[in-house]
Amino acid sequence: MSYQQPEHGERGYPRPQLARTRWTSLNGSWDFALDAEALWRMPEDVTWESSITVPFSPETGASGIGQTDYFLACWYRRTIDPPAVVSGERIILHFGAVDYKTQVWVGGAMYGEHEGGYTPFSIDVTRALSGGPQPVVVRAEDDPHDLAKPRGKQDWQREPHSIWYPRTSGIWQTVWIEVVPAVALTSLRWTPNLERWELGFESTIEGECPPGTSLKVTLSTGTRLLASDAYMVISGEVNRRIALSDPGIDDSRNELLWSPDSPTIIEANLQLVDGSGTVLDEVTSYTALRSIGVQGEKIVLNGRPYPLRMVLDQGYWPDSGITAPDDAALKRDVELAKAMGFNGVRKHQKIEDPRYLYWADRLGLLVWEEMPSAYRFTKTSVARLTREWLSVLDRDFSHPCIIAWVPFNESWGVPNLPDSASERHWVEGLYHLTKTLDRTRLVIGNDGWESVATDVVGIHDYDDSPDRITQRYQSPEGRPKLFRHARPGGRILVLGTGEAHLQHPVVLSEFGGMSCSTDRERTWGYRRCQDPAEFAQEYAALLAAVRDLDLLAGFCYTQFADTYQEANGLLTADRTPKFPMEDIARATRGERGRR
Repeated sequence: MSYQQPEHGERGYPRPQLARTRWTSLNGSWDFALDAEALWRMPEDVTWESSITVPFSPETGASGIGQTDYFLACWYRRTIDPPAVVSGERIILHFGAVDYKTQVWVGGAMYGEHEGGYTPFSIDVTRALSGGPQPVVVRAEDDPHDLAKPRGKQDWQREPHSIWYPRTSGIWQTVWIEVVPAVALTSLRWTPNLERWELGFESTIEGECPPGTSLKVTLSTGTRLLASDAYMVISGEVNRRIALSDPGIDDSRNELLWSPDSPTIIEANLQLVDGSGTVLDEVTSYTALRSIGVQGEKIVLNGRPYPLRMVLDQGYWPDSGITAPDDAALKRDVELAKAMGFNGVRKHQKIEDPRYLYWADRLGLLVWEEMPSAYRFTKTSVARLTREWLSVLDRDFSHPCIIAWVPFNESWGVPNLPDSASERHWVEGLYHLTKTLDRTRLVIGNDGWESVATDVVGIHDYDDSPDRITQRYQSPEGRPKLFRHARPGGRILVLGTGEAHLQHPVVLSEFGGMSCSTDRERTWGYRRCQDPAEFAQEYAALLAAVRDLDLLAGFCYTQFADTYQEANGLLTADRTPKFPMEDIARATRGERGRR
C-alpha cells in the first residue's frame, strides 16, 4: 500500500499520525490587536488595529507585526466558512500551539479555554457554524515576566541576552478545521515490542457505535502486507497486540527494523466498519518496529550497542522565531543534521512541531525531547509543568524517532536541587511518572548535572581543551572518580549516596559551543575561533577526542545553527555551513564512523 501524506499549502497535515482527508488550514491573514495591559475581556472590547499572518507569533517579522516589546495579551479574529457536512458529522477546530493561556469565542459565544504554550487543543464548533460563516476570536494571554510557567528559552528581559532569546506569544503552530464523522477515531497509540515481534495499539472511539462495529487495521511496508485484521469495538475502545510473522533470519528481521540507517516505516490504514460493512470513519497512520534501552554502560538500539552522535537543536529561524517558515524548512533541518554526520538531535527547551517529528521518523533521525523549563519552584510551576508534560507525552508517544524524554535541564526550575528534598522529589516524581506512562524509552530526569533519577547520566561540559576532556573522561579510575570529583559548570554530577549511577550510560550531552562570527560585538559562544579554517580544525580535534572516549555512550555537540546572539552553530542562522559539509560530516563520524 502506498502512503500519501495529505498536504495543504506549504505546511502539510498538522497531525501526521492520525490523518484524515477532510481538513482545511486556517493559516494566513487574521485581524489582530495587541492588548498591552490585558484590559480587554470580551471580543466586543477589542479595537482591531492590524492584521497578522498566522501561525507566526507577533514578535516575529514573518507575522507582519514585529512587536518585541512587553505586552500581556493579544487578540485574533477570522471568519470561518463552515465546510459541507451531513447529519451527524462534526466540525472540529484545532490549534497546534498557542502561548500561553487561550480563550476562544465562535459566533460571539465562548467555546473553549486552554493553558499551556507547547501542546495542542481542539474545540467542537459544529453547533456554532450550523448557521453559516461565523467569526472566531482568540485571546492569548502571556505574561512576559511570569517565571513560574514553562517558557524555555524565552527571555524575561526586554532584549535577548546570554542564552535566552526573543519571546513567543500567541498562535505559533497551525490552526485548522476538520470534518469528523458521527462515530470517529479520536486517539491512536502505537507500541512496538521486538521481544514478541509485535505492535501494540490503543485507540478510542467517540460516538454511539452501531451493533457489531469493528476496527479494521491494515499494516504494510512498501508492497509487503504485514497484517490485516478486524477487532470489535468494546466500550469505545480497541486495545490489541498485532503479532507479525517473525522471519527468523537476522537479515530479514533487520529489513523491518527502524533506525537512522534504515528508517523503515510501517504504514497503517484504519477503518471503523459497522455490522453491515459500512465504513464509518477512515484514517491513515504509521508506526515502526524499534526498541531503545540500556545494557550496562551502553545505549542499545534494537538490541545492539548504538553510540549516539547528536547535535543540540534549538529550532529557531531568523525571521519566524520558533515557527518554521514552512514544512520544507523542517524537512531540511532533519536532512542537514544527517548530512553533518549526526544520527540524532537533542531538541533543546522546545516541544517541536509534529511535522519535524514526522520528517525525523521518515528520514531517520533520533530525537531527545526536552520539556521547556519554568524558572521558579512553586506550587503553581509544579502544577503547570507537570500538566503540560503529560500532554507532551500523550501527543508524541507514537513517534519512533523519539528515544528519550527529558523533563528537566540543568536544574532549571529546581535551583536548589542538592539541598531541597521537595525539589528532588519533584524530579524523581516526574521521572517515575514518565516511566509509568512510557516504559519503552529512556528518561533523563535532569540533564546536565545533579542527576537524581535517570536512565542516562547526561553531562554538560564546555571545556575547550581536547586534552583536558580526555583526561577527565578517560581516567584509569573511570566513573567513581568522575562522579566524585568532576564539576563541569561548577556542579556535582550526581546526587545521593548510592552507587546505582555507576552502572548508567554516560552521555556528554552538551559540549563544544565554539563561535565563528564576524560580528564580535553582538554575538558570543563558549569560546571563539578566528576564522572558518580554525573552526574546522578545532571542531575536528574536539570531536576526535570525544569519539575515542570509551566511557561515553554518546555525545551531543552544541549546536546545530546560530540562534540570535548565540553564534556557536555549525551552520549560520539561515542554515549555511560555516565550513564544508563534507568536512563537518567527516569530523563528526570519524574514520571509523559507519552510522
